[in-house]
Amino acid sequence: MNIIDFHTHAWPEAVAQKATDFVGDYYDIPMEGSGTIKDLLADAHDAGVGHVVIHSTATKAKQVDSVNNWISSAQKQYPEIIGFGSVHFNCDDIPAVVQSIIDLGLHGIKLHPDFQHIDADDPRMLPIYEAAQGRLPILIHTGDEKSTHSQPCKVAKILKNFPHLTIIAAHLGGYSQWDEMREYLLKKDVYFDTSSCFWRLTPEQMTEIILAHGVDRVLFGTDYPVSTQKEELERFFRLGLSENQREKILYLNAKVLLKL
Repeated sequence: MNIIDFHTHAWPEAVAQKATDFVGDYYDIPMEGSGTIKDLLADAHDAGVGHVVIHSTATKAKQVDSVNNWISSAQKQYPEIIGFGSVHFNCDDIPAVVQSIIDLGLHGIKLHPDFQHIDADDPRMLPIYEAAQGRLPILIHTGDEKSTHSQPCKVAKILKNFPHLTIIAAHLGGYSQWDEMREYLLKKDVYFDTSSCFWRLTPEQMTEIILAHGVDRVLFGTDYPVSTQKEELERFFRLGLSENQREKILYLNAKVLLKL
């Protein structure tokens, strides 16, 4: 079976350990990978994952170009890599940044409101959504328990105001805010990914959410280096899903979304 891991992270070797340690310390969780491309791809090959979508968040506007250029370079070097770019709300010319992401051959945009210290629906974020709608999908970290920046209700406002924007609400649209996810995002025209949910929910809870939302709008993601691909796939195959439903989540939905 073809498999696309829609939610992974990697960084240049010089900063990978620091970045991985930061994520682990921020969420107070152990990290399973080193955060380098070499380790990510070795992990993917070991699990039989064919492609990985790499995300990295620019926490300052001055980081955007270096982040996007590095991911683009990695995508060109390794056929297994599919890259998403980063945009910061303080960029001087947001439409130009979005165009540069397209010109670099990247396949979407990753936003992390909590790391970027801004509400997902803040007026300063709106030019990003305007520039991306109809052109690039945006994956948004959603439902963080550390702050209110990424609440599901705020992602729902974006959906309402930008009906032609393709949004992936990471972590099943909830991460830690499951009641709010059900109220604002469940069954709406938004994708979910499965990253960092298997250790928070039982297989029965995961299955119920996926089936209620609709398997056509769910993507498999591991959040590497938080987890390994092999571990997350083992958890995924414990869900009460049919072979056809598994294939959609593991591959077909991502293939369509990414226009592969």
